[in-house]
Amino acid sequence: MGEEKVYDCIIIGAGPGGLQASIYLGRYNRKVLLIDRGGGRTQHARHIENFLTQKAISGKEIIELGLQQARSFNVQIEKGLITNVMKNNYFEVYAGDKRYLSKFVIVSSGVYDNLPSIENLHRFLGISFFTCIDCDGYRTTNKKLVIIGNHIKTVHLAIAMKDMFTKDITLVLYTDKAPYEYKEELADENIRLIIGRPVRIIGDEKMEGLELEDGQKIECEVIMSHFGYKLNDSFLSGLNLKRDRDDFKYIVNSSYESSLSGLYIVGPLNTGNDQVVIAAGEGAVAAIDIKKRLLEH
Repeated sequence: MGEEKVYDCIIIGAGPGGLQASIYLGRYNRKVLLIDRGGGRTQHARHIENFLTQKAISGKEIIELGLQQARSFNVQIEKGLITNVMKNNYFEVYAGDKRYLSKFVIVSSGVYDNLPSIENLHRFLGISFFTCIDCDGYRTTNKKLVIIGNHIKTVHLAIAMKDMFTKDITLVLYTDKAPYEYKEELADENIRLIIGRPVRIIGDEKMEGLELEDGQKIECEVIMSHFGYKLNDSFLSGLNLKRDRDDFKYIVNSSYESSLSGLYIVGPLNTGNDQVVIAAGEGAVAAIDIKKRLLEH
């Protein structure tokens, strides 16, 4: 039996960061394997309007075009769910019963939005039901907006959105966590505050309103949901990587390398901002750093 193949770099996840890194490393004629589970947050983005030269493009298009581009530079692409990553002489990356070896690893596995349990939500997801102010806040401009959440930071979000996008805002908090001074500020900003639990989005072709558990109906054209997200990082659990003060996101250096030498983390798993264009830039930086280090070996 021949020796096991050792890749120069294995990239986990075909998000914008992973794809951009694979294109750079492929163009350096390196042995690159990109493993992707399919799906992902970018795939669900209907309207990306803040990426240079793209007046409007869907996340699905970005991923499909990126995969084609990566293949054109001889990047090997496989579908698989990563279950574990270890480091001995080389990185060992496990996908089901398969094991792959690599000198470097780039993690671009992304996050999952915490979506509330609301009837009809998926009908409007990415169209008029949004989860990211930087991605889709603009799409609420001058519309009747409901913001839903369960955190004091949701109050800050409501005030920020009024300043930038629309004056017609109703804030629905699941629990009455807002201190008196926050309620005063909301009143001063003319933002209606309701404590309640949404159960159904009203509307067929377009959003018309939001129904609460107590039967109350709030008229709206768009909803911004603010329940955070969870990281797609279970396969990193055995590596004891350094995280931020909240023990949530991973700490990386200026080249997006984690506390484990040779393991890079790009996209929303690190402590930077979570945007397609930013993740792509991070992937490029990580790939250039890996190129330099491969030349030093």
